[in-house]
Amino acid sequence: MDHAPDAQAAALDAGAAAAAPLLSARGLSKHYGGLRAVHDATLDLYPGEVVALVGDNGAGKSTFVKMLCGVVAPDAGSIALHGRMLRFSTPAQARAAGIETLHQNLALVDVFDVAENIFLGRELTRRRFGLFPVLDKASMRARTRDLLQRIGANLPFIDRPVRAMSGGQRQAVAIARLLLDEVHLLIMDEPMAALGVDEGRKVLDLIAELRLRGLTVLIISHNLEHVFSVADRICVMKNGGVVGVVATGTASHDEVVRMIVSGKPVRSSAAT
Repeated sequence: MDHAPDAQAAALDAGAAAAAPLLSARGLSKHYGGLRAVHDATLDLYPGEVVALVGDNGAGKSTFVKMLCGVVAPDAGSIALHGRMLRFSTPAQARAAGIETLHQNLALVDVFDVAENIFLGRELTRRRFGLFPVLDKASMRARTRDLLQRIGANLPFIDRPVRAMSGGQRQAVAIARLLLDEVHLLIMDEPMAALGVDEGRKVLDLIAELRLRGLTVLIISHNLEHVFSVADRICVMKNGGVVGVVATGTASHDEVVRMIVSGKPVRSSAAT
């Protein structure tokens, strides 16, 4: 299944300059002593698109994303969300602005069921006899089903511990938990890592569903086959800088590999 048809990718590429970006990162830089982790990195993310961030180990991808989600503060540069300049000092501030990050470990509690994981730390309560607060399990289960339906995830048994679920199902639970609050940008760190072919395909389908529902997704990935399958645009980084951004509908696999290796943009580079 091709999640990023040529026509859609070309339209995003052609209309990028005219559309208002959801998030605009300008000249982000981060240095650790004499080490230049990220230097003058610029990228725009538009509503309802999937962008893949690729590059060799040490290219600066993780540090760049950490600046977007408030884990580290940039030494220079700016981040704007919906045109409003923001500066995050903590991940909580980024989450409050609508930027969520899904890490590889998913941070699920294996012995808890789906609803318990989704509402962990934010449990719903009701008053018994009008006096004593108790968990409102029925409301949490109903809200859980709504969230899973929103992302197109079919989990037949939400009352089972998540340790009994497949990798793709666990990804769906983790994403649904993030969507409990209002989310504008979802950052996914190697979402298909350690998954088999079938489970990886389910996660790709899930990402495509998120895009259809208007969510912007930024993926860090080393798998170019997955990237070309699901992403609308590909941002290549090397040595801490953004080499270029290409539309998957007009760039080839070989061109992206050359950008990763050489650190030089190709003719099909799109506006960032």
